[in-house]
Amino acid sequence: MSRKPVPAQSGDRSRVELVFERPQHLAALFGQYDQNLVALENRLGVYVTARGNRVQLEGSAEQVALARDVLQDLYARVGRGEEVDTGLVDASIAMASEPVLDGIVRAEAADRVPGIMIRTRKKTIVPRTPAQAAYMRALTNNDMIFALGPAGTGKTYVAVAQAVAQLITGSVQRLILSRPAVEAGERLGFLPGDMKEKVDPYLRPLYDALYDCLPAEQVERRISSGEIEIAPIAFMRGRTLADAFVILDEAQNTTPAQMKMFLTRFGQNSRMVICGDPNQVDIPGGVAASGLADAVRRLEGVEGIAMSRFSAADVVRHPIVGRIVEAYEGPNA
Repeated sequence: MSRKPVPAQSGDRSRVELVFERPQHLAALFGQYDQNLVALENRLGVYVTARGNRVQLEGSAEQVALARDVLQDLYARVGRGEEVDTGLVDASIAMASEPVLDGIVRAEAADRVPGIMIRTRKKTIVPRTPAQAAYMRALTNNDMIFALGPAGTGKTYVAVAQAVAQLITGSVQRLILSRPAVEAGERLGFLPGDMKEKVDPYLRPLYDALYDCLPAEQVERRISSGEIEIAPIAFMRGRTLADAFVILDEAQNTTPAQMKMFLTRFGQNSRMVICGDPNQVDIPGGVAASGLADAVRRLEGVEGIAMSRFSAADVVRHPIVGRIVEAYEGPNA
């Protein structure tokens, strides 16, 4: 990769050269057709020239310094076996730009030691935004966590990964995943099949996250043995969920009564995560207020309960998803 260089040290312009000791990692670092380096150029307005194991950065002093930190972070991630793509480039830029987490990024690059991570059988999950890093900390330090924010911010996915990690290590004996069986703005009518076949369509996102963290045969075996249970929230009544990691997804579609019932299932040696988007309530109009909003209002500041909030800036799907969320939640919404 080679581009026409710009004059160095012109005004506040700077030039920095990085030398990478392991050339075998550079293909993964640069990406197919150098797409990761192109993304770095486009996001930060710097020129990137790669020759052999040397990468030269040119541009404003501030942006060059940021690009250097991001490349070092990505190089360390490749060394740990992580897959680097343009989404991770964006995430690393966000992390490196965050003053609170600046030390984490630099420590990872310098020491080649991950700062915050969740290990599962199939992959290692690392935070892609500062809010995700704070969320991962909350998942390890609190008994009950509310994860609030738009779709695509990793609320449920990260919670499932943490739950799988704790199940694998034996920190908990069961993994219980639940969500209300509410359609997203349409009536599907009566569904064919037995009870499992009727509720599975509502619970598919939870299955998808599980299969991403565990081999399929392990998911099926653990479901059969009862170690993993996936059920609608209505099935939680009358139970005490001890020695379990419990996740409630799409919590904005619960009623206040359902939410109270669910929260009071909490048992000894358990952890509970409640995920939802307060702006995506699908409860039929006039039936009830959202149990998620009611719970947050009542429980904000209660000891042992953490509130992790995400915004459109934390969306880790395609960048256009973040822009869509901003358009729907902005001043012209």
